[in-house]
Amino acid sequence: MTYRPVAAMPADTTRIPLWPLPLLITLLFVVAAHAAYLLSIQGGHVPACMPYTEGCVSISRAARHGLGNHLFRLMVIPCAVLHALVWWLSVRWLHGGRAMLLLGVLSAFALAVYATFLGTEGETYRFLRRYGVVVYFGFGYLAQLALMRRASLSHALPASTIAGMSWIALAMLLLGVANVAAGLFVADPAAKDRWENVFEWWLGLLMVGWYAVLAWGWRRQGVSVDLKPHAPM
Repeated sequence: MTYRPVAAMPADTTRIPLWPLPLLITLLFVVAAHAAYLLSIQGGHVPACMPYTEGCVSISRAARHGLGNHLFRLMVIPCAVLHALVWWLSVRWLHGGRAMLLLGVLSAFALAVYATFLGTEGETYRFLRRYGVVVYFGFGYLAQLALMRRASLSHALPASTIAGMSWIALAMLLLGVANVAAGLFVADPAAKDRWENVFEWWLGLLMVGWYAVLAWGWRRQGVSVDLKPHAPM
């Protein structure tokens, strides 16, 4: 993996930019969640509202039924594979970070488990879905912090990119704190559910939005892989 200028490349080398991969994570997840919600509304499975402010439905419930469930799983499972690939490439790009890789891959695996069992019934499946979400957000957040630290120390990303990532990370932390506070201080169960749903939608958007900022940084730095043609025997 390299980010050399094109002029420095051998004439027979094909350069493949990597920034579309993290950007595709953002697009797949955002489209999957919102398209599934619209299909569930059309199917009469969930109420219609603005989930980012009214919290009438969680992401999980929005994608649990009918065609929306199939679409969500069809898009999010490849999204989980892209997560793992981006973390593997990040370790090669930053020349290290095994803990970051482990956290990122476990987060990706948890997302795949969550999407696979979404819409199924039974205590075991509910456990897998619940802890799939917790591990995805928790381990994914820690992996993002680790990448930001390594990229900042090695000057592998522009300061503006690190700043954008940092603001997103701070917003996710504040949302997590607000979610805990709502659980402790909001007495009405219905109101508590609405707040948790609002926080979930925003947290999901911020989590995958972080990858869009990474894509922007990789594009600015020209992060790529170089493919050389096979030499005949």
